[in-house]
Amino acid sequence: MARAIWKGSISFGLVNIPIALYPATRREELKFRLLRKADLSPVNYKRVAEKDGKEVPWDQIVKGYEYEKGKYVVLRDDDFQRVDLEATQTVDIQDFVDLEEIDPMFFYKPYYLEPQKGGDKAYALLRDALKDTNKVGVAKVVIKTRQYLAGVKPEDGALVLELMHFADELADPEKLHVPKKLEVGKREMNMAKSLIGSKGNRRKAKESAEADKGDRSGIGFAEELGANRHEEKSVDQIAQETEATCKKSSVRWIGFSEDDGEGNRRRRGFEAAKPHSSPNALRTRVHR
Repeated sequence: MARAIWKGSISFGLVNIPIALYPATRREELKFRLLRKADLSPVNYKRVAEKDGKEVPWDQIVKGYEYEKGKYVVLRDDDFQRVDLEATQTVDIQDFVDLEEIDPMFFYKPYYLEPQKGGDKAYALLRDALKDTNKVGVAKVVIKTRQYLAGVKPEDGALVLELMHFADELADPEKLHVPKKLEVGKREMNMAKSLIGSKGNRRKAKESAEADKGDRSGIGFAEELGANRHEEKSVDQIAQETEATCKKSSVRWIGFSEDDGEGNRRRRGFEAAKPHSSPNALRTRVHR
């Protein structure tokens, strides 16, 4: 488990429950560096002024809001301090509502709440009461310098604080060009319902999600492929090792050929892609 973001309390009425806030999700990303092709030197960025192209040191940079094209109002540190919210380290529950009353679209980022010393009984009492009544505690909480709307709800034996969007943060679906209610055949509808309700499909989806856990982003595949590329090897060696890596990483490989300059087509490597992935899925081509 990652380190706690902060330690504070859940507050409602005269009740205070000491808790620690932990992230409930983790991100796995495949990160690339931009390199100069000639010598693989990393490429860095500089802070450059639009007006004259000169680099600007940090002590000469200020923050400004563009209220009109090319016109700015500069904000100083004391301006931000006046509107800075006090980090009270408190999950302040304002109300309790039925879970069904909240559109799932409002929820977007979960955190685990862990009871601290002396808070076990009150924590369990709130968790079990919310579960039995199917209620959600609607709360306000300050994380870093921003105030969030959040829901406190039971999940797998723990209390979860899930951040919520404010109503004006959700886009209006009425602006989408989607079909209204259309007449469909009874047979088509029954077939669709059968597919949706199939227990086998649900089981396969769960198994597929579990199988994908280890390498969703292609990180393991890229790391092993990079190890294969580290030393100079023949085309046949690279081909064999890449094929083995693809199979181990549950990705498919596709042989391809290129013109050798004399009109002959020769296999030069593999193109690997994760099956059933999006058009933006990781693709790696191995050359001599």
